[in-house]
Amino acid sequence: MSTAITTEELSKSYRIGELHSAYGTLRDTLAAAARRMARGERGSHYEEIWALRDVSFEVPEGQVLGVIGKNGAGKSTLLKILTRITTPTSGRVEIRGRVGSLLEVGTGFHPELTGRENVFLNGSVLGMKRQEIQRKYDEIVEFSGVERFIDTPVKRYSSGMSVRLAFAVAAHLEPEILLIDEVLAVGDAEFQRKCLGRMEDLSGSGRTIVFVSHQMQAVAQLCDRAILLEGGSIALDGPSGDVVARYLQEVGGSQSSRFWPDPDDAPHDESTRLRSIRVVDEGGETIDAVDVRAPVGIEIAFTILRSDGPAVFPKLKLWDGRRNVICNALDTDPRWVETPAPGEYTSTAWIPGNLLNEGLVTVDAGLVSIGSPKLRPHAGCVDAVSFHVQDPGEGDTARGRFTGQLQGVVRPLLQWTTDER
Repeated sequence: MSTAITTEELSKSYRIGELHSAYGTLRDTLAAAARRMARGERGSHYEEIWALRDVSFEVPEGQVLGVIGKNGAGKSTLLKILTRITTPTSGRVEIRGRVGSLLEVGTGFHPELTGRENVFLNGSVLGMKRQEIQRKYDEIVEFSGVERFIDTPVKRYSSGMSVRLAFAVAAHLEPEILLIDEVLAVGDAEFQRKCLGRMEDLSGSGRTIVFVSHQMQAVAQLCDRAILLEGGSIALDGPSGDVVARYLQEVGGSQSSRFWPDPDDAPHDESTRLRSIRVVDEGGETIDAVDVRAPVGIEIAFTILRSDGPAVFPKLKLWDGRRNVICNALDTDPRWVETPAPGEYTSTAWIPGNLLNEGLVTVDAGLVSIGSPKLRPHAGCVDAVSFHVQDPGEGDTARGRFTGQLQGVVRPLLQWTTDER
């Protein structure tokens, strides 16, 4: 497989805090120079910041690459270099193929022109030939949903209508390489669903796509691979589900496993002590991300310290990414009715596939006993571990052919029966 994009030690620096204005007159420039000479200054004072630092990666033809990270991590700067809007300070980029970009949806729109006229103008700005725009015109207008107003000046459009039309034009480009920056950050839920569906179509057609977004579900669903940028450098490069999970865990301050090698540091009381908590797959391996169709286990390792203590048992509480309680779960095995013998135990709660919704799931875990009127905690850890649930978008989950996000803390795959008369 040939390579579509290659970057080698790509870096970009900016100077901030310049004393002179960008559009000063000659008189202003000479006056500022005289003042600096009088104060004994040799030049302007500025601070140099690095938006990108030694970024190297390759994108094979046909791959969909996600780029994620916090604001200021360098994502948009990277796309601007790839589209040749700006030049790197050092390093090199090699791109093989026709490039299309969706960086600023609506660039090239003129408020005094009608929607029809702006389709042709915007298409030209994005690099489409007139014959190509004419061939796709009906499809573009239908996708935008503004057919009734296509001959109305754009200045009378709502912001949502303008965005719909702009995205419709950009989404019907036919480049070999497509660079996309946060097109899902605007518009209503229906618009975002259509955007996501169109991008899935593009990715399924063999195009090479670099997709920057803060919507982690879209990255995990659309992208084969993802890069996490931190401070302008690549912090992680790998399968999109794993990279998204790691990023969400870092943001949330959690991880998929937690160990207490020093017993004195572990959550405990006089009768129990936690040793570790892990998120595991069916093979017992620690995982950061799980396919929505697969079961996932929460493993709790603990020690019973005394036989005359209360009858304790494991308990879990699951939270979604919006801090809604998904469920509480107790281990109701009869073995915990009586006080267990002192020793080391490992209990695993198995959450079935096609139950949890997509997104980050955080787990509180610990040991409790039955009190009155509430459960009595003994050894527990809040936000102990977390994992990311992802949907591969293959149509065999509870979401079916729907491409958007289903609401709710759970998303079960129910059995349906239908009678036909």
